[in-house]
Amino acid sequence: MAEALAPAPPLAAQPALDAQLARLQAGKLAWAQLSVAGRIAVLDQIVADLSAIEERWVAASLAAKGGQLRSLAEGEERFTLTVTYRLLRYLRKALVEIEKHGQPRLPGKVCWKHAGEWRLDVYPQSVKDFLALPFVQAEVRVYDSMQGDEPPRAAFYRQAQPEGRLCLVLAAGNIASTVNYDFLHKLFVEGQAVFLKMNPVNAYLAPLIEEGFRALIEPGYMQVAEGGVEVASYLVQHPAIDELHLTGSDRTYEAIVFGPGEEGRQRKRSKQPLVTKPFTAELGNISPVIVVPGPWSDADVRKQAAKIGGWLVRNAGFNCITPRMVIQHAAWPQRQPLSQAIANYLADMPTRKAYYPGAERQHAQFLQAYPQAQQLGQPSAGQLPWTYVPGLDPDDANQLAFCEEPFMGLFSETALDAADTLDYIARAVKFANEQLWGSLCASIIVHPKSMQDPLVAAAVEQAVDDLNYGTVVVNHWGALGYYMCITPWGAAPGHDMFDIQSGVGFINNPLMFDRPLKSVVRAPFVSVPDPYHAHSKRSYLYFRQDTRYQAKPSVWNLVKSLWYALIS
Repeated sequence: MAEALAPAPPLAAQPALDAQLARLQAGKLAWAQLSVAGRIAVLDQIVADLSAIEERWVAASLAAKGGQLRSLAEGEERFTLTVTYRLLRYLRKALVEIEKHGQPRLPGKVCWKHAGEWRLDVYPQSVKDFLALPFVQAEVRVYDSMQGDEPPRAAFYRQAQPEGRLCLVLAAGNIASTVNYDFLHKLFVEGQAVFLKMNPVNAYLAPLIEEGFRALIEPGYMQVAEGGVEVASYLVQHPAIDELHLTGSDRTYEAIVFGPGEEGRQRKRSKQPLVTKPFTAELGNISPVIVVPGPWSDADVRKQAAKIGGWLVRNAGFNCITPRMVIQHAAWPQRQPLSQAIANYLADMPTRKAYYPGAERQHAQFLQAYPQAQQLGQPSAGQLPWTYVPGLDPDDANQLAFCEEPFMGLFSETALDAADTLDYIARAVKFANEQLWGSLCASIIVHPKSMQDPLVAAAVEQAVDDLNYGTVVVNHWGALGYYMCITPWGAAPGHDMFDIQSGVGFINNPLMFDRPLKSVVRAPFVSVPDPYHAHSKRSYLYFRQDTRYQAKPSVWNLVKSLWYALIS
């Protein structure tokens, strides 16, 4: 929810902020001109320092979110450390290659398939990659400037004398991995120093970030501040800040750029922004899951329902990548069984603390709009039920569930009339692109037997091409692309401040593509094992070991990861 930006912080905070800004003013040029070898040394120190605070990081996050050790919640919090190590490893590899070759080397096949677009295989890069994520493939699509035999990369590192720049990162409050992703991208890919302003929801992590990333903070390359909207306002407006980045809501973005309330809306209509600094953002979306009708058995229905439901319950539904709209073919005989199986799955899942501010208010808003919503589970005080709203009318463009992201454990279902499977796929893509708010990530679920039909396979590939989303995942959810760290993460290009939707710009871009367009990830219909399955009561064991593997990717650590994946 957007907050009005106040003109200045409390007087007690301003001197401290000014002192941090002064440090960054000195540090930003030093960071911009630091050698590649110096940056590699910083990354190595971060890995060492993070390993010393892992348990305190997990404990603090669980305490804030009402989670327990040896539970699904523990696995979720270890996920933050897992993907942070993974990104640090990819960044280090890229820097080593920049030192040797001038830019990160492309890890796989490079195809130029369409005018204006490169397609590049980026995963798997090794046998260990294949074993860690069996049969998962990823590609990145990049704008082609028609000026070389490969897409340009590492724009910052191509500069002879880079100028120092300072980016204010307004951090996410829901998941700590995004906080780390944001500032690491700005520092190591774009070459900017960072003033990290923590979200009040997870400000408890500030001292841990200062300790775990002291290799960036002590030399003055990054600073961390806590505080509310007054601190944010002061920093946004400060002339020392060159650029901005936000992970949050589109309403917060617009309150910053145009100001709050009716006055801000009028400025937007008249195209008179208050803030004109470069401003990248990741702002969520209503993520669709397009279910392709096919020869699903009863077992397939149960397994896929558990998979889809498991995507909702992670982090209690407080994720920008949580699927929010299941799209089905109205005439498919398995439509109702799948919906019922999703509801049955959620009814059996323990409910979670509704820790994110505003969740209860928004839940009540959706219940008022959809009194037929199925409220599932047995919530106790401070918790919300899992909520599923099937059967929405796809022809009613003003549906709340089509226009507003429900940031909680709630998602919906709609069904489209279509003459056949091919017609349905095309209609589902059109519906997702035109009816659902946002463009961050989308999923397609399709049975392998369906893909044996060349017409269906071609229609699915056309859907991957046509979906106007920054990440498209086949047979998994957007979090798989997010987890991989090698595939750029962000909204589909084309938004601007006057129609921001899911945002502008990409993070998680260690190959440092200048102009990424889309990430595409393909996974098996049934993953065996699948430690992401929320009914896997011991999945925390896998994530404990996956953290070790990502920090130290030895063969032994990989073997142990595979073992824990099998037994969980």
